[in-house]
Amino acid sequence: MIEVKELTKSFGDIHAVKGVSVNIREGSVFGLIGTNGAGKSTVLRMMAGVLAPDKGLVLLDNMPVYDNMHAKAKLFFIADEPYFFANATPKDVERYYSSVYREFDRERFYLYLSHFGLDLKRKIHTFSKGMKKQLAIIAGLSAHTKYLYCDETFDGLDPVMRQGVKSIFAREMEERDFTPVIASHNLRELEDICDHVGLLHEGGVLLSKDLEEMKCNIQKVQCVFSSKEEEVRVLSQLEIVKQEKRGSLATLTVRGTREEIIAVFAAADCLFHEVLPLSLEEIFISETEVKGYDIKKLILG
Repeated sequence: MIEVKELTKSFGDIHAVKGVSVNIREGSVFGLIGTNGAGKSTVLRMMAGVLAPDKGLVLLDNMPVYDNMHAKAKLFFIADEPYFFANATPKDVERYYSSVYREFDRERFYLYLSHFGLDLKRKIHTFSKGMKKQLAIIAGLSAHTKYLYCDETFDGLDPVMRQGVKSIFAREMEERDFTPVIASHNLRELEDICDHVGLLHEGGVLLSKDLEEMKCNIQKVQCVFSSKEEEVRVLSQLEIVKQEKRGSLATLTVRGTREEIIAVFAAADCLFHEVLPLSLEEIFISETEVKGYDIKKLILG
């Protein structure tokens, strides 16, 4: 388990991270979402023990991470712009990391290298951005660590490669004790892989929730009421997060389980009603608007 407790970090007059606290359970995929400058990379670097926090603490399986080789042996950190030694080849990468990580899987490294179509003898500085990201992911998976931290890992990968990497993550989680933590500025990118998402804004955690719980407890309903009186009566029974109306068609975002909402509308006098699932984007928009923020400006552009 990863425990992040009141992390704070400043660079001169810039307060990059302000009291961030999250718990990341084992065997789940945690997504760290936020705009550029929200503090994602700084948080990940403190979680990896690369940076020392000004205040706060990161515990990895009850061990402090910073300046602790036993804790760091359990994690692999892939930076936004992975660093490789000058004139190194993928073969050199394997030699280096196999000397650092005891359980580094050389066979898996070369197998993935072949699957991704990367030349093991080609100089890495001639690789494209996407190819360098692929090589960093291969090294991270082959290190066979319990935790893998990924900073904008999918940035630079084409859609097919993104899905391929997500499938590999899912398979690794099925086969062993593996917990990826993925930071991204793109909410849509993580919707189909994350179990829990934390939203960073201006250095602090705006929202941190389990996705399944969120999806189960908020619904979207499209309906046409038979009369204004019936509309008022039904709406008074619901905890409404968001409400829109175009002509006679009302679109409601309401809190409650699907079964509870269906029961309310089954007893209502409606000309039409339908309970629909919400996308992760729609859920976050609803949750953050309640708190007075416009997530569309924060992370959706």
